Amino acid sequence: MDPKLQDVYDEVLGRNPGEQEFHQAVREVLESLAPVVSKHPEYVDAAIIRRLCEPERQIIFRVPWTDDRGDVQLNRGFRVEFNSALGPYKGGLRFHPSVYLGIVKFLGFEQIFKNSLTGMPIGGGKGGSDFDPKGRSDAEVMRFCQAFMTELHRHIGEYTDVPAGDIGVGGREIGYLFGQYKRITNRYESGVLTGKGLSWGGSLVRTEATGYGTVFFVEEILKASGQSLDGTSVVVSGSGNVAIYAIEKVHQLGGKVVACSDSGGYVVDEDGIDLALLKEIKEGRRARISEYVEGRPGARYVDGGSVWDVPCDIALPCATQNELDEDGATALIKGGVRIVAEGANMPCTPAAVRAFGDAGVVFAPGKAANAGGVATSALEMQQNASRDSWSFEHTEERLAEIMRGIHDRCLTTADDYGVPGNYVAGANIAGFIQVADAMIALGVI
Repeated sequence: MDPKLQDVYDEVLGRNPGEQEFHQAVREVLESLAPVVSKHPEYVDAAIIRRLCEPERQIIFRVPWTDDRGDVQLNRGFRVEFNSALGPYKGGLRFHPSVYLGIVKFLGFEQIFKNSLTGMPIGGGKGGSDFDPKGRSDAEVMRFCQAFMTELHRHIGEYTDVPAGDIGVGGREIGYLFGQYKRITNRYESGVLTGKGLSWGGSLVRTEATGYGTVFFVEEILKASGQSLDGTSVVVSGSGNVAIYAIEKVHQLGGKVVACSDSGGYVVDEDGIDLALLKEIKEGRRARISEYVEGRPGARYVDGGSVWDVPCDIALPCATQNELDEDGATALIKGGVRIVAEGANMPCTPAAVRAFGDAGVVFAPGKAANAGGVATSALEMQQNASRDSWSFEHTEERLAEIMRGIHDRCLTTADDYGVPGNYVAGANIAGFIQVADAMIALGVI
């Protein structure tokens, strides 16, 4: 790492002890910026990189609520408003027991560059709580969301901070959160949350956007070398929203997803994952993926293990951070993988990314490959602002256009800075420069 950047990283470590995911996200970006620092010393002179690594605002609050037995429960809520140089803070809310400040900061930091790459006027932020909606009744989830929004509402707004969903926060939770915001503020401010229901301000394609966008990005990678998805074998980790719609788009474009997973294990279906059955299990019954083999006798279920042991041409990690380690990368390389594109946020460990690079595997980082979700959230904001509603086809084409633009910016920037074909460096540098230029223009604030 460049000595000037190492000083910044050392400062991040000292100011944010114990936040390993945040440290990892910062290091991954700083390692790409050496050619930028030498070409643009004004960024160092204005302390842009130091300022970019320090959130503009970190909000932590308690969330007391009552469960169905009448017992008082207590959780912790977070909102990290990281950078607003390009527009209002934009990023999801995650409800999961693993949530703590370090994870929210890593996600918010990644969001800055992801949002910048979309070309949309949105800054970066993230939030959530250590609340676990699994096993809770609808009434309990509603009371928690209402308690959470009772505090959060004072910090958000369509021109200030626009949350969306993430792990543990789907249409149900967004509905309860928006209802409480409307009740408290006495305003029908549609643009304050995205991921809303279609009948009350939501956007078509938003549900599918992250998964679709990841596959659109892979399609552009293949097009750049004169290839297509047709006839490729694909492995997807996870079986939640992102994974399901990545599978759907792969199948639509001629590829075949042969394996997917959940936290219990994975299924292999050489005939191609039956998407209707998967949706019924995961979206309808909210059951375990092990039930898949009951409806598909030709498939097999592996309890535990690693889905990356399944040979494939393309791998799409779509579950959670650091799920694909060096062992998983080694297994994929032995299995003939050619492209790895992150559908989740930072699902590959640094060692895995290095292994892919050493083996010549094309690697697309999440801040580029999974930007489709936030891009479509920004399209939802546009529709809310104009009191308009777009067709599925129009919105999907806008999404595809944005993903093509992100892909081309990554490749062009990588070429400009002497690292041709490096999507990680291209994404980091392109995302950084747009934010850095805006920060300089706005002064020391």
